[in-house]
Amino acid sequence: MVVAFFASTILAVVALRFIPVFFTPLMFIRCIEQKDEGKSLKLKHDWVSLDEMSPSMPVAVMASEDQRFLKHHGFDFNAIEKAAVHNFGSKKKRGASTISQQTAKNVFLWPGRSWLRKGLEAYFTTLVELMWSKQRIMEVYLNSIEMGDGIYGVEAVAQENFGCSAKELTRANCALIAATLPNPRKFSSKNPSEYMVKRKYSIMKQMKFIPIMPAEGQDIDPSTVDGGIYKH
Repeated sequence: MVVAFFASTILAVVALRFIPVFFTPLMFIRCIEQKDEGKSLKLKHDWVSLDEMSPSMPVAVMASEDQRFLKHHGFDFNAIEKAAVHNFGSKKKRGASTISQQTAKNVFLWPGRSWLRKGLEAYFTTLVELMWSKQRIMEVYLNSIEMGDGIYGVEAVAQENFGCSAKELTRANCALIAATLPNPRKFSSKNPSEYMVKRKYSIMKQMKFIPIMPAEGQDIDPSTVDGGIYKH
């Protein structure tokens, strides 16, 4: 059973390095929740490649969710330490999940906070960092993450909330989408609250310090990750 587990999970990660992720466990869970609540089923998801997205979209989510994404290897230990110190003395908890961890959770696991799920998340995060490029991790993340009620991925949210394709999203649109990600079922990029507008502008300021995502196959220059103001 142990050999079968490792063989099957490694094979799945290798396969999804090349195959689009059309469905995730969370999508099915949300559909079941909608049915149980007597709601109409809503699942909007359209896979697009990274080069079919606005170049500002990866920049926005890095600025908002994981500013060291291009530098770390799946786990941001600096962020983990800071979150632990903050959470020790505060009722409002702060997370430290990287984009790699969120991708592993979205694609291979279920929502939850159990130690088993956290352990599996660490395992799958390690696998995707070893077997996928940073570009592929970002591509899968931006295609699979929940971006609204029944909305998954940047192409679906672009069409549903902005009436355009993912490629046509503006820098401000991308920042607003990123602003909703802590709780996309509560916060809306279609009808943003005053709080969301403030978060959007804050993220746009941070985007100035985040480099454009390099193309697949192009080396990531570590010297560009932590410094300078970038024009995009």
